[in-house]
Amino acid sequence: MASSHPNYALPAPSVDQAYVKVSALEAGIIHLPLQFFVKGASPSEVSVCPSLAFYIRHIPSGDSMVFDLGLRRDVASYPKVVQDHIARLMPVTVPQSVEESLAKGGVDPKSVQRVVLSHLHFDHIGDAAQFPNARFTIGAGGRELLQPQAAFPHNQSSDILQSTVPLARTDFLEESQFNVSIGPFTHAYDYFGDGSLYIIDAVGHLKGHINILARTSSTGSWIYLGGDTAHDVRLLTGEKEVAFMMDAGGRMLCAHANKDEAVEHIRRVGSLLNVPKVHVLLAHDWEWYEENKGGEAFLPGTISPM
Repeated sequence: MASSHPNYALPAPSVDQAYVKVSALEAGIIHLPLQFFVKGASPSEVSVCPSLAFYIRHIPSGDSMVFDLGLRRDVASYPKVVQDHIARLMPVTVPQSVEESLAKGGVDPKSVQRVVLSHLHFDHIGDAAQFPNARFTIGAGGRELLQPQAAFPHNQSSDILQSTVPLARTDFLEESQFNVSIGPFTHAYDYFGDGSLYIIDAVGHLKGHINILARTSSTGSWIYLGGDTAHDVRLLTGEKEVAFMMDAGGRMLCAHANKDEAVEHIRRVGSLLNVPKVHVLLAHDWEWYEENKGGEAFLPGTISPM
């Protein structure tokens, strides 16, 4: 249970502390059958939820980044395995793509200089071609998944698209860069070097999965952008457990590549729920989305500091 973890403290702000402003971005809607994610869920339980992306501005430098790119409208451009999942299990709609959300909020996608992907699953990669001037950042382990022999189309059974990012403009983080410990996380990367934003090695879900822990004020407010750490908030609170099944060959099937590592990371993120002034937000948090869609949390507005 998340409540079994110690209460972790996050570092207090320094004088003239740098911080970031975070704006949510519409990036498509996905139907998630909860039986694949939440233990004990029935086949009829479906979460109709967003695949959130975020626009992050660094204060005071003005540098910015986009965290995740959401869903593609062109389903036919996904790997065949993904197309099958969408058709049979996880219908998607894209009323507004991430690049459209940026433009609506006053940001030209061509002006975006940095895109950070939480991981390489189809509902987070968007369309990199819409960001022709951006450099891309992917977590440690992502390079292996994008090798031609491992990814689609060479590997027809892969759900990872080899052309997800322009490799000539992509930086793959190294494990050695995650050399900071902060709160419950032992592997973090101080991205701006000033304690305003940390990229967290979010092990368990998929190789290269990363989250963001960032200050949202100079006075001690934080936000944790959890990507696919969990697909339901009740996993963070400890009310529910991660689903898994055994196939006919005795192999464990789970939405996470390494269930044990994923469960431990979920517990660490869940412990932040006990820390004052920390907003934890998952990519598929439908309740938060229903409360905030169309409101000030979305660009050109910002998510209010706690």
